[in-house]
Amino acid sequence: MAEAVDIRAQALTCLLLTDPWQKAQATQRLYHSAKQQGCVITTNDVDVPAIPGRPEQPKLVSPRELPRRRNNQQTGHATLIHAVCHIEFNAINLALDALARFAALPDAYYHDWLQVAYEESTHFDMLSEHLRTMGFSYGDFPAHDGMWEMAQKTHHDPLTRMALVPRVLEARGLDVTPSMMNKLRKSGDLRAVEILELILREEVGHVKVGTDWFNYLCAQRDMDPFSTFKDLLETYFNGEIRGPFHTEARIEAGFSHDEMTLLESQAVYKRRA
Repeated sequence: MAEAVDIRAQALTCLLLTDPWQKAQATQRLYHSAKQQGCVITTNDVDVPAIPGRPEQPKLVSPRELPRRRNNQQTGHATLIHAVCHIEFNAINLALDALARFAALPDAYYHDWLQVAYEESTHFDMLSEHLRTMGFSYGDFPAHDGMWEMAQKTHHDPLTRMALVPRVLEARGLDVTPSMMNKLRKSGDLRAVEILELILREEVGHVKVGTDWFNYLCAQRDMDPFSTFKDLLETYFNGEIRGPFHTEARIEAGFSHDEMTLLESQAVYKRRA
């Protein structure tokens, strides 16, 4: 009989891989091994580095330095697909980090984040393969590191991580994906639309995982979820919450109506071509 998998230790192994495709494949193997062989969830602290394994390319720049994503004869909408692919690569790392970094949580927490890591890895594979059909590869265009910068700021506390990474940064994908799908549909890229439809459905579940564990940790610490979320937004985002919001998807992902009112009151609306 095969030995049960230590999923926190193996998540760290996946996290440290620098090749994006190897990381995606290793994450999928970890998921299937844990399903087939069972898993061990250790309660010890794991030495997780501040920065995950990642490739030399894409070049990481400030969001202000990113070129405006406009279709042109050379790249078409490949820069848009590449940007989403980069988000999904970061999302693999974020899920693996949540698995490895935080100790002594219920077993269901680790099972949830392993499922998320697996699904994010399949999103990356689909997008990177589609990018290849367009004549490009992940790494060919610059990208920004905003998601991981926030992850670093929340390395100290799972409650803060759950509040700010899934429920703010990753939830932004729920808001912007429908408009991306419309743009791609108009350009005739129906395969990209199909991929994003699947990603949107699964990302609602990923944000809900963050919501559920944020609410759990608030209950454990006898903290009010609404006021805690409000305080964290004010502390870490300082009035820079981006709107508009896909309210229906966010409600499905566990946001309360009071939280949506709060987000609307703090939203900054910016237009980017």
